[in-house]
Amino acid sequence: MMNTARPVGDHLREWRQRRRMSQLELALEAEISTKHLSFLETGRAQPSREMVLHLAERLEVPLRERNVLLLAAGYAPVFRERPLGDPALASARTAVDLVLQGHEPYPALAVDRHWTMVAANRAVARLLGGAAAALLKPPVNVLRLSLHPDGLAPRIANLAEWRAHLIERLRRQVEASADATLAELLRELSAYPAPRRPPSALAANDRDYAGVVVPLRLVTDGGMLSFFSATTVFGTPIDITLAELALESFFPADAATAEALRRLAGAKSD
Repeated sequence: MMNTARPVGDHLREWRQRRRMSQLELALEAEISTKHLSFLETGRAQPSREMVLHLAERLEVPLRERNVLLLAAGYAPVFRERPLGDPALASARTAVDLVLQGHEPYPALAVDRHWTMVAANRAVARLLGGAAAALLKPPVNVLRLSLHPDGLAPRIANLAEWRAHLIERLRRQVEASADATLAELLRELSAYPAPRRPPSALAANDRDYAGVVVPLRLVTDGGMLSFFSATTVFGTPIDITLAELALESFFPADAATAEALRRLAGAKSD
């Protein structure tokens, strides 16, 4: 979380620059004058509570950081953060469980803003064999589990492509959120040994997906499994926990993977 001791104008200017917007562009988006925006950023004018929230909306500031802006401007935070098990979030937790369970026999999991796994369906556990116990001890960071040499990395057939995809996704997240914990995670993952890209770059089975999705190709006891992923988030959340929650669902990228997952699920349920 950004330092609340600084004036609110400093925060606004930093978020504007992070979004690569000029004062004119933000002023047009917010329907205010550039002079007024300049005064807000330099401290010559004090924004109202409504103006802080209005500018934060235009700048797509995360809810957690909108509270920081409000505090810096002298106002009370308005966005609450509750644990996912809080009774007030019971409906949301039920929705998460329905999505995860309904996605079986395919793997799906829910992660928080730092990629900590907060829930997963049974199909996820079936794919984690061979990972070091320390990486599976809660709280489990799914990016670390995926790319660590003692995690899933040795079993990812297209590790070079998958690693580049995850690191680039995390880099964009750091740029968008200014989150120090994510920045440290990015430094950690980037320091892991980088695999050499094979001469063909992509295996033959992956070429159908090149330029559309980056598949995850995982070597298992039951053979090679290929997945593509989709991310689901809550629409218009006003609770920090829900705003920072994402559901990662993996779909079979070929018929052989779909059949293998159905067989695996059937064997485990017998």
